Amino acid sequence: MSDIRFEISAGFLPLLDSALLVAAKEKDFAAAEGIELTLVRETSWANIRDRLAVGHFQVAHMLAPMPIACNLGLTSLAATTVVPMALGLGGNAVTVSNALWRDMAAHGASGDLSPRVTGDALRAVVAERASRNAAPLRLGVVHPHSGHNYELRYWLAACGIDPDRDVEIVILPPPLMADALGSGSLDGFCAGEPWNTAAVLLGHGRIATVKATIWRSSPEKVLGADARWSDANPEALSALLRAIHHAAQWCAGPANHAELAGIMAGPAYVGRPPEWMLPALSGRLGTAVDNVVDVDDFFVPQAKAATFPWKSHALWFYSQMVRWGQVEHSAANAAIARETYRPDLYRSALKPLGAALPGANAKVEGALPAPTPVGSAGASLVLGPDGFFDGGLFDPDDLDGYIAAQRYMPG
Repeated sequence: MSDIRFEISAGFLPLLDSALLVAAKEKDFAAAEGIELTLVRETSWANIRDRLAVGHFQVAHMLAPMPIACNLGLTSLAATTVVPMALGLGGNAVTVSNALWRDMAAHGASGDLSPRVTGDALRAVVAERASRNAAPLRLGVVHPHSGHNYELRYWLAACGIDPDRDVEIVILPPPLMADALGSGSLDGFCAGEPWNTAAVLLGHGRIATVKATIWRSSPEKVLGADARWSDANPEALSALLRAIHHAAQWCAGPANHAELAGIMAGPAYVGRPPEWMLPALSGRLGTAVDNVVDVDDFFVPQAKAATFPWKSHALWFYSQMVRWGQVEHSAANAAIARETYRPDLYRSALKPLGAALPGANAKVEGALPAPTPVGSAGASLVLGPDGFFDGGLFDPDDLDGYIAAQRYMPG
């Protein structure tokens, strides 16, 4: 084990997809790179953002769109933040209350997690409630600038539900989601694991659909780094990226899932039973107390370039910020979003390891209907499938056209 050369503090939220950072510390991948890695559990994404801004953290487990929002000035207190690495693909779900599921089932919802079938059923419920002047359904997401907010809105809109008029979307930290569903404060939520599984096991709700079917092989959390620190400490950042890369490989091994679930269950991390972690790791998702569905690639920590910071992911998130009125579209704002994600830093750190490095910085999202070998440096690389459930395509080279087609219309 190497002598300690770098001291790095990282903030995280108690979610399964913090596993790469946790494994980097607990399995000594960070120490092997000469890093004393201190992990600090936080209670909200706003706290993560604020503590990164004031220098308490050098890096953090972050919502994939959050660094873009920080750099666009959409938050009152934020450091310029770069994304040198993603922390996996997928990993979240949409869970609804038992009462809402019963109403959806009456309109054709089934247990196969189909975004189209469940979305059409939800649209029928929304219309029925509106016809009798009932209060709109209240759905929770973890932050305004989150993949959860954007994927929930994308799904709703593609199914004919206006997210701004037909339902109420509210913000709540992920550990409170299951209890809010149980108390009746929420009718549904979109959050990361293990909080969907928690809602099911506690008897509060039903998993209706998952990120891995709304947009396959889609981004979720990233490593956000204070740009001032990363510029001043390139060797420390590269060492951390290598440690996380090794941790991702370890997390991806099925033989390690039981140990990983036990580590994540510890009080310093998620602090909940290991049984809450295992469904997401195995892909055998208990959507209800009496229903288990095998979900391909529910959470992907390492395969399919899962840790590569694609600029097309950054630009898709930016397109949704524009679509839902969070920021005005301009060439300057698009450039800020594009340059937030830094595949150059990823390549520089991992090239010596012979890791699979995509030959491009961006790709057409939704274009791969099946696993597809692509050009890469280092190890061979297979991407996809990566489709949006409604057949949509996002070409980052036609950002203006994509925004114009979506901006003023749900669906």
